[in-house]
Amino acid sequence: MSLALATLVFEWRRYLAAITALALSGLLVLAQVGLFSGLIDSAMASINRARADIFILDPKTEDMIQGWSSLPRRVEPMIYMNPEVVEVASAERTGGPWLNRTTPGHDQTQSYVSITAVDTGPGSVTMPGDYPDAVRIALMEPYSVAVDASNLKRLGVKLGDDASLRGKLVHVRAILHGYQSTEQAGVVVSRDTMSLIARSPPGGPTGPLMVRIRHPDRAAAVVEQLNAASGGAYRAWTRQDLVRTNQQGFMKVSIIGLLVSASVVVALLIGIGVTSQTLRGAILSNIKEFASLRALGVSMGSMRLIVMEISAWVGVAGLLAAGALTVLTAMIAASLGLPMIFFAKAVIWVCVMLMTIAIVSGAMSMGVLKKSQPADLLR
Repeated sequence: MSLALATLVFEWRRYLAAITALALSGLLVLAQVGLFSGLIDSAMASINRARADIFILDPKTEDMIQGWSSLPRRVEPMIYMNPEVVEVASAERTGGPWLNRTTPGHDQTQSYVSITAVDTGPGSVTMPGDYPDAVRIALMEPYSVAVDASNLKRLGVKLGDDASLRGKLVHVRAILHGYQSTEQAGVVVSRDTMSLIARSPPGGPTGPLMVRIRHPDRAAAVVEQLNAASGGAYRAWTRQDLVRTNQQGFMKVSIIGLLVSASVVVALLIGIGVTSQTLRGAILSNIKEFASLRALGVSMGSMRLIVMEISAWVGVAGLLAAGALTVLTAMIAASLGLPMIFFAKAVIWVCVMLMTIAIVSGAMSMGVLKKSQPADLLR
């Protein structure tokens, strides 16, 4: 065991404040990034989790956050002209007023909800892959709807209740999980039920198209072929590209980017301020030990390396503590129905940030070593 690690282990109380500051700084950033990533994923869950390999949007549409673009119906047969395409279906979404039925102990709730339609055939391209078969069967009933568990209280209903949707009586027949709404609540219906409650004129525009191909690993190549043959009538996207552009669009139209940036700045200020002062105080309290090392002939450069190693170990301890706190926070959020998703890139970035804070703080505290004069041992 090195001298620096032994010092940290046996005098951990002196460095606990620095470790705690690093852990809270990491938690502050990771928790917000994880929560916002989860909300973004939930907002676009019906697209991200669909069985489609390719999505067809209006050529002017850059993302699906600000609304689902419409396409002329003539586009669908154009997609089928590609020999790799095996299934094409439109992703239909609309909105309407929602009114629950009053029951003892529950007030009447009136709101505006988004309505998403899915095809109820087994393995349909518009049906999200994580829907249980029981949900698919339940939606086959006319006027049945599925509601995410997080929206039940918001809409004033429970499984089996009736409500009014766009003036039509609907029945809550299924409960979803992981489809939280960031703004207005949403309900899912079958395409047949959608035609009953929101009739669209024949021959009118259709929603974005979901496409399944024979070989999903060739999605990028097929997208290039479709775009080359589009004539400017549409634009094809792979799932990965659409998910990425939706995430970027979500950050642009919300205050999420500003909040995350502010969290990073606060985390840096807290981390550097508390960690550097804690390290400075810990080194100052051990100044006689450092003076003894100088009296034994240890150079100032070697002692600086010891301080930097202590800082690095404090950073490692802070990383472990931040990870434990983040896992605990994610478990609490999951119990409350709040989604949290942690991407590897974000986790690596926070790890680098915390280690940088620890190293910089160690460098800022090295000035105390000038007080380690061997002559002070004789006083």
